[in-house]
Amino acid sequence: MLRTYAAHLMAACLLVLSAQAANADRLVARVSITGQVMHVYHHGQLLYEWPVSTARQGKITPTGAWRPQFLSRHHRSSRYNNAPMPYSVFYSGHYAIHGTNEVTRLGRPASAGCVRLHPDNARKFFDMVRAEGMEQTRVVVVN
Repeated sequence: MLRTYAAHLMAACLLVLSAQAANADRLVARVSITGQVMHVYHHGQLLYEWPVSTARQGKITPTGAWRPQFLSRHHRSSRYNNAPMPYSVFYSGHYAIHGTNEVTRLGRPASAGCVRLHPDNARKFFDMVRAEGMEQTRVVVVN
């Protein structure tokens, strides 16, 4: 009986701690592949809604949730002809949220898998991640 109670108590504590950790994210970028939009939340409040371009046909933008891995202000693609990727926030391997010079294609699938933003918006997001910290930021990509 005591062991069962202790096990239930431990499970409840883990649930509470998990919920607190999820709520601790100060900055959340939620990317909708279907909507081709990114919502940016700061302390739970929606600050921005920006058009994006995710993977074009034959390519993939992975879905899931990540913390940023590294930032690169003046990144160039080693995979795609040295293409500029300003204000890159890498979140899963070679996948990043970054600026693009193809702003007329925002709002529809056009990338090789990354999440493309208008360079002004990419700079704002990059600066927010730097200010809040990668450990307090979450990138969520949904269909």
